[in-house]
Amino acid sequence: VQVVESGGGLVQAGGSLRLSCAASGSFFSVDAMGWYRQAPGKQRELVATVTSTGTTNYADSVKGRFTISRDNGKNTINLHMDNLKPEDTAAYYCNAVYRDYRFAVSNAWGQGTQVTVSS
Repeated sequence: VQVVESGGGLVQAGGSLRLSCAASGSFFSVDAMGWYRQAPGKQRELVATVTSTGTTNYADSVKGRFTISRDNGKNTINLHMDNLKPEDTAAYYCNAVYRDYRFAVSNAWGQGTQVTVSS
């Protein structure tokens, strides 16, 4: 299973960015997908997740500013980020939880995409 992210970049505080992620390969189904981020010297943390039924979960720090959406037919997710703050600066990683054809659950990570917010 491959997970590929796109988007990210440099933006001024208060600006917006959109991240996209696609999961592909051989699997029975993709369950939850989500975004995590890791700033230098810090642990990786959850940003937002969405299940196959559309249930979303957000970190408190991004609630009201970030919106995650999903296209089940394409196994893709988007993260729309508004009112970005310098503390949002991090490498953002996409994760996909999937079931193989034996219904075993695994997860796959993307390579990460950098988001930098200047003050």
